[in-house]
Amino acid sequence: MLTRKDQLEANKLQKRLRRNVGSAIADYNMIEAGDRVMVCLSGGKDSYGMLDILLNLQRSAPIDFELIAVNLDQKQPGFPTEVLPNYLDSLDIEYHILEKDTYSIVTSKVPEDKTYCGLCSRLRRGTLYGFAQEIGATKVALGHHRDDIVETLFLNMFYQGKLKAMPPKLLADDKKNIVIRPLAYCRESDLQALAELRQFPIIPCNLCGSQDGLQRQMIKAMLQTWERQNPGRIDTIFNAVKNVSPSQLADSDLFDFVNLRLQRESAEDHGIKIPSVSL
Repeated sequence: MLTRKDQLEANKLQKRLRRNVGSAIADYNMIEAGDRVMVCLSGGKDSYGMLDILLNLQRSAPIDFELIAVNLDQKQPGFPTEVLPNYLDSLDIEYHILEKDTYSIVTSKVPEDKTYCGLCSRLRRGTLYGFAQEIGATKVALGHHRDDIVETLFLNMFYQGKLKAMPPKLLADDKKNIVIRPLAYCRESDLQALAELRQFPIIPCNLCGSQDGLQRQMIKAMLQTWERQNPGRIDTIFNAVKNVSPSQLADSDLFDFVNLRLQRESAEDHGIKIPSVSL
């Protein structure tokens, strides 16, 4: 039983998350009338939160759109297959559980001293994109939040030498799927608080989540240190992702540095005569 104070905080949390998701959807035109949105569920706090907020917004939205929940059972040992169906049955929503043994593929191809995330995400993404086309989904919703986007920015800078993150909306490489990230404006701490409030049946990732030395974990720890030292730092970095000045970077594909020319007007153009000087 929540106290009055706790209930007020819970209401603020849910309103803040709905507002953030609603703003992201509006800013990037993520969901349009008649869309069939495939909501990808992993069993983690972020995807549960995404589905919960989207269902809430769907009830009050000025447009009609469908939500279809989809989970990919990757056949990880000990994966509790009954948890998600039981939860989704309680929501009265269309859902699908896909079964594909990507676990065996990943563990057989990735050396024990390497992390699984890269290959695992590619296999998972390929399966989900293909299924989105099968069911006629017009958008594929992923549960990446603001902190994920900022962490990815630094991962790409530190380890790939690239200045890129995760866009809130993306046309997939095959041009056959549009990916949206409705949680792009949401803080991970808010999603954790929502998961505790709503008591989502969290399913931990036993494939990569238990591995030590993940680059993302190191980046997360760095950012959390910065945030403790300078509260609001992560928000500022995220705002930088939204406020890019190509002319102030060094990518000649984004800005034409080669053909820069002076655009000065001469004094004569303004009717000013410059006296000659005799030497």
